[in-house]
Amino acid sequence: MGSVRIAVDAMGGDLAPEAPVQGAIAAVERDPEVEVLLVGPPDRIGALLGPWSAHPRIGVRPADEAIGMNEPPVAAVRRKPNSSMVQAVRAVKEGQAAAAISAGNTGALMAAGLLWIGRIQGVERPALTAILPSMVQWGVLVLDVGANMDPKPIHLVQYAVMGALYCEEALNLAQPRVGLLNVGEEAGKGPPAIQEVHRRLSESGLRFVGNVEARELLQGKADVVVCEGFVGNVVLKLTEGLARDFLGEIRAIASRTVWTRWAGWVLRPGLRRMFERLDYQAYGGAPLLGLDGIVYKCHGSSEARAFAAAITVAHNFARKAAYERIRARLGQAQEGLGW
Repeated sequence: MGSVRIAVDAMGGDLAPEAPVQGAIAAVERDPEVEVLLVGPPDRIGALLGPWSAHPRIGVRPADEAIGMNEPPVAAVRRKPNSSMVQAVRAVKEGQAAAAISAGNTGALMAAGLLWIGRIQGVERPALTAILPSMVQWGVLVLDVGANMDPKPIHLVQYAVMGALYCEEALNLAQPRVGLLNVGEEAGKGPPAIQEVHRRLSESGLRFVGNVEARELLQGKADVVVCEGFVGNVVLKLTEGLARDFLGEIRAIASRTVWTRWAGWVLRPGLRRMFERLDYQAYGGAPLLGLDGIVYKCHGSSEARAFAAAITVAHNFARKAAYERIRARLGQAQEGLGW
């Protein structure tokens, strides 16, 4: 398969438009098959691209508005149809791009996806995902992390199926292990709705490993962990905050005295590997699963390397036609589980 074009919201995120544009350049430079469509004001994007403006694998789709982080999601999407985020999503709908990426307002990105792309048939509520670092494996896919604050049991079952299929098709994990985030390991733990989810997942045919406590989340017990959006969002932000503060404290300690600097030098290879594992910028972005098209969400403070990583991940996902297989397999799962 040849080039696959990825639409990038050049005005989304705290470091826009510099970070998205620089990330696009890095991704194109790194992989000769990546093609990027930057969405935003052509004059600002062109000034940042410089000589890359003439590159055959970098295009620009005009958009003269931007959706702010604090704007009401649905209202902003309807009020600003020419925003960079909406136009990036529309590029997927219109066949100009195979996937869209944004680091902007999460709720607005989901709203734009629902409005212009829609849901996969049978999926009641799409999920926002996140890949958290793990101490012993590639990471863990957590969903939902903020799209659905008050889900029904069937929604969590759908999340589990979609997460498992994504890990199989996009990450090449055979029979991914699925866990349910809960306050204890026993099947009878948690409120009645969560107990119902446990029962349904036990009968789903997935490789269900049972409940996962928060202290086990990063220990490799499961590849996919499902939870309510409120809980997932708290877990995501707590994990990111702890990683940031922990790494900052390690750096401060290592530079405090001559002896700690020497110790830091000795431990440098191991510390570098740990820093890389805990750095969310290296993971790029994660998909909004359940939309009838590929949309990736990056962290709001994503730097250029995070955008480059997200573009690479989205490109690899799209070029393998993995989403088509997920859509088909999800339909089969719906029949088997009686959705």
